[in-house]
Amino acid sequence: MHPLHVLLLNEYFPPDTAATAKNAAVVAKALAERHHVTVLAGRPSYDPSERHRAYLFRREKEGNLAIERVGSTTFSRLRMRGRLANYLSYLALTVPRALSVNPDVVLAMTDPPIEGIVGASMAKFLSRPFVYNIRDLYPDMALAGGVLRSGFWSDLWEDSHRRAMLQAARVIVLGEDMRECIAKKGVDPARIVVVRDAVALPELTAVNEVIVREIQAGFRFVIVHAGNLGFYGAWQTLIGAARMLESKGVGLVFIGDGSMKKQIQDAAQGCRSIRFLPFFPASDIPAVMAAGDLHVVSIKRGLEGVVVPSKLYNILAYGRPILAIATEKAEVTRLVHRYECGIAADPEDATQVSDAVQGLLQTPERLEHMGRQARALAKTYDKLSELRKFVAVIEEAAEQRHMKD
Repeated sequence: MHPLHVLLLNEYFPPDTAATAKNAAVVAKALAERHHVTVLAGRPSYDPSERHRAYLFRREKEGNLAIERVGSTTFSRLRMRGRLANYLSYLALTVPRALSVNPDVVLAMTDPPIEGIVGASMAKFLSRPFVYNIRDLYPDMALAGGVLRSGFWSDLWEDSHRRAMLQAARVIVLGEDMRECIAKKGVDPARIVVVRDAVALPELTAVNEVIVREIQAGFRFVIVHAGNLGFYGAWQTLIGAARMLESKGVGLVFIGDGSMKKQIQDAAQGCRSIRFLPFFPASDIPAVMAAGDLHVVSIKRGLEGVVVPSKLYNILAYGRPILAIATEKAEVTRLVHRYECGIAADPEDATQVSDAVQGLLQTPERLEHMGRQARALAKTYDKLSELRKFVAVIEEAAEQRHMKD
């Protein structure tokens, strides 16, 4: 196949530190190994490692990869008005620029949340195939998080989003639960492709024991939640279980930040076995992984397939047992049961969570088995294989267009 020109639309891109920024960079670089890629991003605004001065337009070139940034606003994402201003200014500046590009394929992600609708419209205007990489499912996620009320606007958003998915030559999703969720919206399952956020298997070498001890803080058994504290987690259930386990010497350690952190801290008041720590540098991830006897992946009932926490694959890669607090419909629960790489409990039943953890306290050999199973499963989700699958999807979409022409 001759080299394609792929237009990738996503507001966040490094030095933004959002998970979607990192994912967009990984995908862009994988595509750029064989094709020309133009990324249309905004000025860094998501806790960036580097700030940019105001500009209208900025272009960076790295081989086959061109990163074009429009001068969107950079208000704090923690305030909804500021975040909306960032979204709208990005879209207002991106649309005219995108329409002047002559791509072979338009690829859209989900930042901002209506990026897929905008991308589908651009692809239609340019008469180009559209590929939609859904990281989070909207407006379902906005409704579940209380950001949007059910009514006229949510119905309009859902209808527009459904049209975008139906237009897409391929819809790329993160898990089987999300695939099923989208298929129920009327999208042909044959056009929905699962490409997982797999990570490269790390070398399991010695870790920083100082960090490990800081996290474990003398607890007999440690449950770690490392990552974003968003609305989608069953936090009340997890905290309730931690209170029941306090007398057993079990500690619960939250590492990270997020919109729900203050509410979680309030709910945890008075429980000495619950601790909160900031994010550690990337170089300390091996120690963070090693510190937890169990690592939490939590999804509220009703959000299965709406959000698929990519942290799951990092836990697997480090060979750590998983505590899945989610229903049987969730991808993480299915994997835990199928591959015996952790334990699962209902997201609305703190007692069930507590009982499941207590069942492991006297069986270290079972934990070791789960860790081995986790690492073995991670090997089947090889990062390079998943990226090759992603690139193949883009190429197939372009090939279909040439066949029609």
